[in-house]
Amino acid sequence: MTDRQDAGGAPVTQHRRTAVIFDIGRVLYHWDPRFLYERLIPEDRALDAFLAEVLTHDWHFQHDAGRDFAETSAELIALHPEHRELIAAWGPRFLESIPGPIAGMPEIVERLDAAGVPLFAITNFSHEFFPPFRAREAALFDRFRDIVVSGDEKLVKPDAAIYRLALDRFGLRAEEAVFVDDNAANVAGAAALGIEAILFTDADALEARLRALGLL
Repeated sequence: MTDRQDAGGAPVTQHRRTAVIFDIGRVLYHWDPRFLYERLIPEDRALDAFLAEVLTHDWHFQHDAGRDFAETSAELIALHPEHRELIAAWGPRFLESIPGPIAGMPEIVERLDAAGVPLFAITNFSHEFFPPFRAREAALFDRFRDIVVSGDEKLVKPDAAIYRLALDRFGLRAEEAVFVDDNAANVAGAAALGIEAILFTDADALEARLRALGLL
């Protein structure tokens, strides 16, 4: 904690940011349904139509909010029976939509961890899909002290409630935390609570911000 003076000369207390909270999809790891379905639908126009009209992000967001794939897939198949097999593939083959880490991000996580910076995550992620992904990527996620998964909590970003729950569980005050997310609404939601919130673009830009904050 440091002190500075405001424009009138009065002391202002500043808290040093000491912990980093990451989003996971499109920050630490690439994620897109296209990575799976381009293997199953060879024609580009048909693939685009399927992802725009059938297996949409809004439909998948129900899983992040806590719904079971068995329920959501049954509902979607009832609407689009001609795509039964493609819809049914989403659950058991979900990890194929996450092909690997974003360049430079595992190295940033490793360096933060080596420096003793506490690492956490808040992720909009299905309660069913996250455990096998966490197991697959244990080498990285074992560096994290805790991860709040929206599907477990039935709370999703940018709802303020999920940030408050995470801060309480992590044992952090908002002014101690840095939050990194690729979604502008999620960043704004965290910033509204007093968290230092960074809109992720790439590893180099993030590294520069973390250096400026004294974390790297």
